[in-house]
Amino acid sequence: MASVRGYLHPKTASGDSSLIPSPPWLYSGDLLTVEYRTDPARVRELLPEPLELADEDPGAVALIWADWQSCSAAGEELLDPVLSQYKEAFAVVRCRYKGRTYSRCVYIWVDKDFAIARGLHQGYPKKLGSIHQTRPHPYGPAPRISAGARFGATLAAADRRLAQAVVTLREPSESGGFVNGHPMAHHRWLPSIEKGKGLALDELIESGAASFEGGQPWVGEAELELFEAPTEELARLEVREPIAAYYRQVGVVWDGGRLLESGTSGAE
Repeated sequence: MASVRGYLHPKTASGDSSLIPSPPWLYSGDLLTVEYRTDPARVRELLPEPLELADEDPGAVALIWADWQSCSAAGEELLDPVLSQYKEAFAVVRCRYKGRTYSRCVYIWVDKDFAIARGLHQGYPKKLGSIHQTRPHPYGPAPRISAGARFGATLAAADRRLAQAVVTLREPSESGGFVNGHPMAHHRWLPSIEKGKGLALDELIESGAASFEGGQPWVGEAELELFEAPTEELARLEVREPIAAYYRQVGVVWDGGRLLESGTSGAE
């Protein structure tokens, strides 16, 4: 009997064609974070049971752009950059589960298929998009990491621009923001192959970094615009009050999550 290998499809005799390798997954990235407040009711409508609004600042949102290099434990993907480099933009809110505050990604777009596959495994609602952000550099016209430096960021999907921002750094900061500062509370959903049978996979999971390191965060201000689109709803998280904007370089290791409960989300 033939055996097939691979962490995810396609599984083959060697396993070399698998879309993603097995964890741990390691990331190096430049993050631009724009935090603001929206109507808490718009956050609440994105939280399936048993999740509830956060007790403090329930309307806080972080819209984050990230320019990543990632790899498996051996690091071989870094020497074949098409397999390691990708960009993403994602919206994070906070929620409460059994008295504990969590972060939750409610929208996310990436530009590589392996990033979509990893995200769906982790409970991130990843879709394909076009993401760009200004990169810092110590020479030439690119901005340095310093007071007054300006960074642009754009997000588009299905040929429509969804968001754009200009971040101006002001000074070093003690943190890179607070909205995305908790373990993630995500759902892993998969419909049954049998029509009318609901979900074959319905898990609420906790996920976070197995390890984290980061450079000096910088804080500043952002000009942020969100745009309506036929098949996207990011603009429903309308900007009511700016909070702050941040830049930070980070290194993260992800190596699995923890099941909180299953079969209770009521998702359709």
